[in-house]
This record gives sequence, C-alpha cells and structure tokens, in this order.
Amino acid sequence: MAATRSRSDPEHRAVAYGHPVTTTGARTWRDPGWRAGALAWAAGQLDAAGLVPAGEPEQPHVRAWSTAFRIPVRGEGAVWLKSVGPGSAQEPVLTEALGNRVPEQVLVPLAVDRGRRLVLLPDGGPTLRATGADLAAWTAMLVAHARLQAEVAGLAGELVDLGVPDHRPERLPALVADLLADDDAQQAGRPDALAPEVRARVLAGADRYAAACRELADGGVPATVQHDDLHDGNVFAAEGRYRFFDWGDASVSHPFLVLLVALRFAGRVLGVPPGDAALLRLRDAYLDQWLDHGTAAELRGLCDLALHVAPLQRALTWRRILRGVHEGERAEWVGAVPGWTAEHLAPGPLAPGG
Repeated sequence: MAATRSRSDPEHRAVAYGHPVTTTGARTWRDPGWRAGALAWAAGQLDAAGLVPAGEPEQPHVRAWSTAFRIPVRGEGAVWLKSVGPGSAQEPVLTEALGNRVPEQVLVPLAVDRGRRLVLLPDGGPTLRATGADLAAWTAMLVAHARLQAEVAGLAGELVDLGVPDHRPERLPALVADLLADDDAQQAGRPDALAPEVRARVLAGADRYAAACRELADGGVPATVQHDDLHDGNVFAAEGRYRFFDWGDASVSHPFLVLLVALRFAGRVLGVPPGDAALLRLRDAYLDQWLDHGTAAELRGLCDLALHVAPLQRALTWRRILRGVHEGERAEWVGAVPGWTAEHLAPGPLAPGG
C-alpha cells in the first residue's frame, strides 16, 4: 500500500485483514497485512493436511491481477499459494470443480478459499515450455485439452452457476454490444484508443457477428470450459501427461474459441507463419476429438466461425480482468481491450498473412 493511505481507509482495512476488495494490484499483493493473512491461511491448510513447511515462502510472481507464493514443504518439494483479483474470481472455484471432475488432467487443489480468492496447489513440475514444445508435443497437448473440454461439457451450467463467466455464443452479441459502447474500456480520447473508424467497421459487422454466434450455438458442439489463454506456459508436461492450470481468463463458451490463443502461440514457438500446414494439422488433431458432434468438414466450418468470434470474446476477458485492477496499475495493459477489439478485423491464425 502507498504510505500515504490512512489505516482508516476502508480499502486498506479490507486488504490488511484479508477480506475481499473491489480492486487489487501489486500494492495489494505486497501489503504486509494482506500477505500475513494469506500465508496464515495457507499455513493452517498445510497443517490440516499434515504437511510441514521447510523454509520461508517466496513470492516469485506478482502481477496486477494475481500473485503466487512458493512454499517449501518437507518431503514434497513445494506447494504454491495463488491469489487472484476480482476479475479472475472464478479461478479458485473452477480449479476446485475441475479437480473433482478431471483430476488426472489438472492440478487438484489442496485447499480453496472462495471468498478471498485463494487456492493452494501442489507443485506441477515442468511446463511444456520448459521441456521444449515441438509440433508433436503441441499436437498431444491440444488433443488432451480437447478431451478435457469434452469430458466437462456436461458441467457448463453448473460452472456458470458457480460464477464462471458465461460467454456462451448466444450471449456474446449482447456482451459485445456493451463492450463496443464502453468508451472507458476502449480508451476513447487516449493514445491507446480504438480508432473511431475501426469501431465503426466492427459495429457495421454486428449482424454478421450475431449470425456467426447463432451458427456456433446451433452447431451441435456443446459449450464447455474455455481456457482463453492456452499456451505452452500454462500446461505441465511430464511422462507424456499434460495437466492444465492458470484458469484466470477462463469462461464457459464454445470450446473452439480456445484455438485463437493456442494457435497464435504455436506459430510463434514453432516458427511458422499464420496459415502454415503445421497449424492446420494442429487444428485438425484438436477437431478430431469432436467428431461425435459433426463431420470433419462441419467442424472445420465451426472452427472458422469460432476464430472469427474469438477476438471480441478475448476483449471481454481483458475488460473483466482490468476492471478488477487498481486504476493506477492498469496503464501497461489498457491497450489490450481496444487491441483485441481491432483484431476482429484482422486475418486469423489460420489465414495466410494473419
């Protein structure tokens, strides 16, 4: 906390005593009162689980929207305590729900405090990025993720009821209309603003966007968890097994939207341009896991629609996250919402030159 804040300030009291706050940021995560409360909770959970700390906690990750502590534990290496801001409030409860349903494909939390947005996790080992992600590894990872999505599709309504953002295709047109009318999120009149002519073009395509969303909703592929930030740094990889984590951007939506970020990252990691045959193979390997819901050609058509719809959905995710960050700590990221909004008009990751 800034030294000038009074301890009588309501936000300071909330942070100091560990209760939920309306916005968070690095100053929250570094506040001695907040840290003491969060680590005391973790210590109690470790004690209840029969785990003994073996050293002082470290705090290697501090972002405006989340933080993570590494806590050494005797005989177990370490555990991780993560806290997220209000914009990612679904992460602890979603992590818990997925741990109950697909424990072999995610990190199963040791404990969750939904109110304070805390989750205590075992160490997951090396990430896919750390082990080296070639085309075969990316293929296997996307296949595993599609299977996870398919397995939890029946939980979609339950996850929405638990507070996971509802970005199902039939809801997106109204959500996007609100996004486009949000001058603050679009940085109107500021250096990072969405250009007026770009906004006009996106608005002019609203009917086509709504039609694409209807087609996705009616296409036979069920809504499910949509990670929205799937890449090789958010997957643990060991012994041919892939476990997914970091659900702070996640929503319930059409599963194929997950390919927007995944294929962009794959292209960068593999060093191939948009539209490359390697990316098409990744797409097809992922889509093959959904053949119970359509032919290969039908699924490719739905994928094209999903990649068209996804950038505006991604802008919605960024708006939600930034709304939960202290205003003074948003500056580095405020271009994300107008940036993803403008991406709606750009070629996608499967289009040559995209």
